[in-house]
Amino acid sequence: MKPPPLILASTSIYRRELLARLGLPFATANPAVDETLLPDESPEDGALRLSQAKARAVADVHPSALIIGSDQVACLDGRVFGKPLTHPNAVRQLQAMRGRQVNFFTGICLLHAPSGRAHCRGVPTLVTFRDLSDAEIERYLQLEQPYNCAGSARSEGLGIALIARIDGPDPNALIGLPLIALCDLLRRENVSPLQP
Repeated sequence: MKPPPLILASTSIYRRELLARLGLPFATANPAVDETLLPDESPEDGALRLSQAKARAVADVHPSALIIGSDQVACLDGRVFGKPLTHPNAVRQLQAMRGRQVNFFTGICLLHAPSGRAHCRGVPTLVTFRDLSDAEIERYLQLEQPYNCAGSARSEGLGIALIARIDGPDPNALIGLPLIALCDLLRRENVSPLQP
């Protein structure tokens, strides 16, 4: 039996590149979801809720698909660091995170659109940032301009130079798509990149 089409509910080129590693055919769709956390919502709960919301947002357009939604929330001392959107916000985020350990919570959801069945998982990653000077922060932001990235740092690019250590169960989670968890969720829907 042919598996349903696979849709990545994301416009992120980095998530698309990660998913392509599995060798499965897929398409992408823009989920157009408000990524604001709810009042008193934990970063973990927010990442899971938003990953599911993104998958469900494209289900009407792709009612016969398996849809992948993913979202990430960065948190330090109970304070959430979302997408900075502006240069001054990014400077403030990186200044607050330098020399500190920051929790990045990545939520992933695989939605079987025909049945509405959703498999979700949260993947934590603890990132230790280098004790960066203001000049290093400014230089990084000028070069990479990561204003649409939670925590103002792209580990898949030059942002790796900001990081002293990464601890977590999936090296891909920090980039935004935990492939180890995704492979497990896909197997629950009888899809595997290793199937002949």
